Amino acid sequence: MASQDNTPTQAAQPKITLYWLNESRAQRIAWLLEELNLEYDIKVFYRNEDMQAPPELEKLHPLGKSPVLSIKLPDPTDPTKEKQIILAESGAIATYLTENFGRATSLSPKKYLDAHEGQPGAETEAWMRYQYFLHYPEGSLMPPILVSLILLILKGPKIPFFIRPITSSVVDKLFEAFVIPEMVKHLGFLESRLESSPGNGQYLCGSHLTTADILLAFPLQLALDARDVGKGEGTMKDKFPKLWAYLKRLEEEPGFKRAEAKTAEFEKKTSGKKN
Repeated sequence: MASQDNTPTQAAQPKITLYWLNESRAQRIAWLLEELNLEYDIKVFYRNEDMQAPPELEKLHPLGKSPVLSIKLPDPTDPTKEKQIILAESGAIATYLTENFGRATSLSPKKYLDAHEGQPGAETEAWMRYQYFLHYPEGSLMPPILVSLILLILKGPKIPFFIRPITSSVVDKLFEAFVIPEMVKHLGFLESRLESSPGNGQYLCGSHLTTADILLAFPLQLALDARDVGKGEGTMKDKFPKLWAYLKRLEEEPGFKRAEAKTAEFEKKTSGKKN
């Protein structure tokens, strides 16, 4: 577990609410909050029949997406007042939480080499990797995954059965021409990054779990659950064993399991009360 003894004092403990949508990136934020030993509440939302987020989320953020995080804490300019911060976008939320509440953890690698504090070019390899992988999951990996999810709709029950053979044929060709080559490229890249992890580490940035690993978990689950890598070439599990083992390692992290249990508990409480 990455967290150390960094639990805020009772006076400084912020009031945090995670606005959580089923089958969304919000699960990563719950995991990060667990790693930071931060108390938080969850407000559960459910997708509609078209798998879209409910309009209620637009009251929190104009785009109506999840995750959204609310942090209430004393106003630093007037401690007698309370200030509310609304954060959206997984990367922005994760960066804010790690920088403000994770300084006593290993969730962010050491930035500079010893005796070179503040010198450009003296950044550690682990930190440089960390900066890159904070942005990579959403910026590079998710787009081809989203394309694949959209394409699969054209093979599903929402398409009239009499034209489904045509759309299915088109989807198969697009998968072979674009989706599978892109996914093979990305998964091969991640496999190589694990092979060259600093200090022969078990994580992308070295021997410790970082916020970047947490952000990568969701798209990686989607990618490795996807279809086989080309006909007759074996599954992604077979083709990228280090990456598969890495994902299984992430799913065994205590913070990951606690977040799963907590969100499942909130889901159970709200079952029958769907938005």
